[in-house]
Amino acid sequence: MIVPPGLPPQVGAAFLTRQGGVSVGPWHGLNLSASTGDDPEAVRANRTRACAGLGIDPERVSMVRQVHGDGVVVADAPVRPGLFTGDLSGWPEGDALLSRGLDVPLLVLAADCVPVLLWRADGSAVAAVHAGWRGIIGGVLEAAVAAIDGPARAAVGPAVGVCHYRVDEALRGRFARDFGPETVVGEALDLALAVKICLERAGIKRSDTHVVGRCTACEPEGFFSHRRDGAPGGRHGAVIWRRSTP
Repeated sequence: MIVPPGLPPQVGAAFLTRQGGVSVGPWHGLNLSASTGDDPEAVRANRTRACAGLGIDPERVSMVRQVHGDGVVVADAPVRPGLFTGDLSGWPEGDALLSRGLDVPLLVLAADCVPVLLWRADGSAVAAVHAGWRGIIGGVLEAAVAAIDGPARAAVGPAVGVCHYRVDEALRGRFARDFGPETVVGEALDLALAVKICLERAGIKRSDTHVVGRCTACEPEGFFSHRRDGAPGGRHGAVIWRRSTP
C-alpha cells in the first residue's frame, strides 16, 4: 500500500499493490477486477481484505465500468451500495469518480494505465481517475479537475514507465503535438509526465502533484501489468475517500 503525502486529515487515500490477496494463476495476489476472468469468490475475498486493510466499509465503495473515455461519475452517495463485494457487475460507465460525501470510497483499477487521485486543498471533495493514453488525449483529467471545482492537489500512482511503453510513430507524434516533445522518449511515451502536464493545464501546479514513480511492468511482485503479462491478468486499485472522523 502506498499512501500519498500531503493529504488533509479528513481525506484517506492509497495506491494498492497486488500483495496480500487470495487469487491464483495469472491473477495471483490481490486482484480487484471482476472482469478479467478471475474466480468471483476470490475477487470478493480480495476486495474484502483490501477494505479491511484500509478501514473502509465495502458496502459503500463506488466504482465505474472503465471505458477509456472522459466520463466523470458523481458519487456523493454510494453509486451501487453493496455491489463491490456483491454482484460485482452493473457499475455505470466512466473513467473518473467524484465525491463530496462522507465515507464514500472511490476506487479505480489499473494494470499499466495511470491511476490518479485528486482532492480539494480543503478536503471538501475527492476524485479518482483511470487515465490510459486514450483518456489522457480525451481530457478525462481536465474533466475530473473541473469537477473538483476548486484549488486541488494530485497524486499520480504506479503506471507503466518509459522503459516498457513503446508505441507506434503515430501515437508518439500525437503526444508530442498535444503534450510536448518531452513526453516522447525514443520510441516510448512518458504517461506520468503527460498526466502532470494535463493536471497543470487544468490548474494544479506541478509542485502540488506527487508522482509515485514506480513502473508496473518492472515490478511483477508488486503490480499487475498488461504490457508485461498480457491477458488474462489482474488489476490493482487506487482509492480515495472523505472521512467522517478524521
